Amino acid sequence: MTDAPICELRGVHKAFDRGGGKLLQVLEDVTLDVRANEVLCLLGPSGCGKSTILRIVAGLIRPTRGEVLYHGRPLDGLSPGVAIVFQSFALFPWLTVEQNVAKVLRPLGLDEAAAREKARAAIRNVGLEGFRDAYPRELSGGMKQRVGMARALVVNPEVLLMDEPFSQVDALTAQALRAEVLDIWDDRERNPSSIVMVSHDISEVAYMADRIVVLSANPGRIRTIVENTLPRPRDTRSAEFGALLDRLHDVVISAELGEVSATAVSPAAPRDIVEPIPAVQVADILGLLEYLDTQGGGCDLYQLAHDTHATFVEVLAIVKGAEMLDLVDTPQRLVRLTPLGQRFVRSSMEERKRIWNGQLLKLAIFRVVRDMLEKGGGEVARDEVVREIQQRFPREDAARIFDVLVTWGRFGELFTYHDPPGHLVASTVEADR
Repeated sequence: MTDAPICELRGVHKAFDRGGGKLLQVLEDVTLDVRANEVLCLLGPSGCGKSTILRIVAGLIRPTRGEVLYHGRPLDGLSPGVAIVFQSFALFPWLTVEQNVAKVLRPLGLDEAAAREKARAAIRNVGLEGFRDAYPRELSGGMKQRVGMARALVVNPEVLLMDEPFSQVDALTAQALRAEVLDIWDDRERNPSSIVMVSHDISEVAYMADRIVVLSANPGRIRTIVENTLPRPRDTRSAEFGALLDRLHDVVISAELGEVSATAVSPAAPRDIVEPIPAVQVADILGLLEYLDTQGGGCDLYQLAHDTHATFVEVLAIVKGAEMLDLVDTPQRLVRLTPLGQRFVRSSMEERKRIWNGQLLKLAIFRVVRDMLEKGGGEVARDEVVREIQQRFPREDAARIFDVLVTWGRFGELFTYHDPPGHLVASTVEADR
């Protein structure tokens, strides 16, 4: 690898305007470089700013403060050497595969014949020969993502940015696409020189990356950078690969769960800071607590994932939700019931709801909704709550967060939801304070 980086972020901060003079700080003091001939992966929880970093590298958004450099020069506008593959495919449904790929060549001034030739070469490169005239509705998820890859690669980018590119396809397709992306990258006679990929999948980044940037949230910061020196092609069944997974698991546990313990229920934390909640159901958290009770009150995280047949990321999200409610604690790799969790799991359903209600109101997002209900006379429209969520989490799926809020709030009898007409309605219950 050459010493001079392709892209650099130096002391980058990013805040989004929530209106009313309030700012949402998404990134804080991020310094990072993208080197030639490497795969760099950004790993971290929802809301840590991974996708925001990609967009800043691409020049799609500007940082609030700090420098963005491309080959040592300040970036002004869109970066000339990058292309993006999006999570949601982002294809034009009224265009064929070939037309979708060729469309990005128009700003380059190529004539129609040259654009068609380049588009067809890119389509062949990602294994879609024979589907040039198909429309997106006729393609599987994996094929749509291949179109997205062809559209990015057709402009010969020096750096390929990928925003959770395999999260919308099945596991076998995802594994095939990962291998194909690495094969394309490994061909040194053509671009991309480097790949920057956002992921939440620990096994995926261990397989793909040369360097793994682990981010923490609220606001997003670089927690650590892990060098991956395993030779390619990587054997996911080897002891060395397993050891790397163990190391990454420990770092992620510390980054995600350790911060919950330190900040989520801290009385000194500013009340205006709203922490995101994981997309897990009440039943998942109840199941976790009851399982821990059968194990004497505690269990190793890896054993928990094994016994429940869930992925480590899924288990981590459930544990994070339970810890935010102060029902479990997570010293190192152990998950154990707190005294409140022990009381909760052995209580009647009525008592569980009272405890849950009280714990919800220790989370800022539920206090925001409660205040909105009070201002609305005990009722607030769904769209109003979704807009508030979107202002506070501009890079998150506000509708998904709303759905989680409804399920958590309904169980704690904090509010109910009526659809139609699409309104949250306040409930009255004696909370356990």
